[in-house]
Amino acid sequence: MAEVGAVSRPEDGAFNECWKVSWRTPYITRLALSAGIGGLLFGYDTGVISGALLYIKEDFEEVGKSIILQEVIVSMCVGGAIIGAAFGGYFNDRFGRKKAILGSDVVFFVGAIVMAFAHAPWLIILGRFLVGLGVGSASMTSPLYISEASPARIRGALVSTNGFLITGGQFLSYLINLAFTRIPGTWRWMLGVGAVPALIQFMVMLSLPESPRWLFRENKVKEARLILERLYPAEEVEEEIRAMLESIELEREMEASIGKDIISKVRGAFKDTIVRRGLYAGIAVQVVQQFGGINTVMYYAPTIVQFAGFASKSMALSLSLVTSGLNAIGSIISMIFVDRYGRRRLMIISLLGMIFFLVSLAVVFQEASTHAPHVSPRESYRFGANATCPSYIKEKNTTKWDCMDCLKAQCGFCANANTVKFYHPGSCVVSSKALRRECQATRRVWFETGCPSRVGYLAVVILGFYIIFYSPGMGTAPWIINSEIYPIRYRGVGGGIAAVANWTSNLIVSLSFLSMANTFTVAGAFLFFAGVTFLGLVAIYFLVPETKGLQFEEVEKMLKSGFRPSAFRRKSSEDFEILN
Repeated sequence: MAEVGAVSRPEDGAFNECWKVSWRTPYITRLALSAGIGGLLFGYDTGVISGALLYIKEDFEEVGKSIILQEVIVSMCVGGAIIGAAFGGYFNDRFGRKKAILGSDVVFFVGAIVMAFAHAPWLIILGRFLVGLGVGSASMTSPLYISEASPARIRGALVSTNGFLITGGQFLSYLINLAFTRIPGTWRWMLGVGAVPALIQFMVMLSLPESPRWLFRENKVKEARLILERLYPAEEVEEEIRAMLESIELEREMEASIGKDIISKVRGAFKDTIVRRGLYAGIAVQVVQQFGGINTVMYYAPTIVQFAGFASKSMALSLSLVTSGLNAIGSIISMIFVDRYGRRRLMIISLLGMIFFLVSLAVVFQEASTHAPHVSPRESYRFGANATCPSYIKEKNTTKWDCMDCLKAQCGFCANANTVKFYHPGSCVVSSKALRRECQATRRVWFETGCPSRVGYLAVVILGFYIIFYSPGMGTAPWIINSEIYPIRYRGVGGGIAAVANWTSNLIVSLSFLSMANTFTVAGAFLFFAGVTFLGLVAIYFLVPETKGLQFEEVEKMLKSGFRPSAFRRKSSEDFEILN
């Protein structure tokens, strides 16, 4: 079986080439950045809820007392995204990439406004659902639009701009969270500001063209040619048109046998050997991306920092800003190397680093839990018998009670006075606003998410390294793979199926993290993600081929032959010539 390289020899300097082409043809950059605002919306919504949740819990007491309600508020966006991604593929193929992006903007804008003016938790949940519809559709449409409007030799670098804008949106959300921490309305501003980029993209996309590949598919050849003439050098236009027409002709032949409705296409996708192999790869990378635990970090970063022993909301948000900044930097690294070293290699290196640092996080959190400050009877009763945690009073043997036991009983831990005694036994009292204020009035620190810890800073450092390994590989490569792996006749529905897999995995993770941490400890949760990531590494090694530098038609030929890792493949004479 031939190497992927047997079909096409990609250039190593793709990022430099991308820079040169973009400089010569700024129209390409304009298309990529405008469509990439969908990634910015995706990233902003992913990051903003992590900070907003801290203040929503304060404004709505029922939210603060219910882990399930917190998880629903966070994950309802993901629920909407599943539906958005599911129907996004259909709308992409039926109405075009441009109209799908415009529709996503409208829905996102409405959802952001609903959340900003919500007077009850159920309205926040509704707004999160609407925002999710827009995000789910944009998550697959933006990279698809960019990839179909990009020359093959720089396609990976340009699609990576979408990944960069996702991480940039996350970084922006943490900055905005910090900016509104001391302004009345805190979380309303945090969630409402998301309407601004949606409005900007809507206005910008009105002046941009449809995807040339989609236009060819709809027999709008003149329109498509005019766009290609703005994207490609004159000598390459005819060759690109020829390749598109061949692919579309094959697509029409297939549609005649499988039908045009979405059910027929899904059924046909899984029956077609080439598409099925593409789906194995596309779904695998999307599921592994989520079960690597990344969105527990993005959705709950400040909460995780509080788990590590940093009680201050502003401190938690500030430290979370560091992780989101590293994520953005990692996206830039991906843009530089993804077309030089390939999607597959970056993902494998990324996963190895993620596994190591997830295990390290589990060890640090276990250490922090083991050495949590004990509860002092004298300190606990200093606020009055009625203020002491009811579960602590009922406990017959309280000598082994520590801060972690106190928090598991849904009570608050008031640390011992001043920094010298900070890690000494403290008070376990009823969790309420009044007692929190009373605790803080005596210059003590109030904990109700995590406990004081001498190793908490290590958790933040390791979290940073986890992000550094995640972002360049698993952060962007799965979306690039899914924009390249499917034949054009199934690109919309294939990307939709994979996006649904991504968002479904995202929903499972985001809806269960707090409950998992509460039941199995934070250390147990991260150890679970490490184990699943290892299984994902094995799956990607055996299922996902390299697609860097290949034309869409060349990817089809490679999938038709099938893929095996080089260690499990006999080298042919053709392979030997390529490798040498």
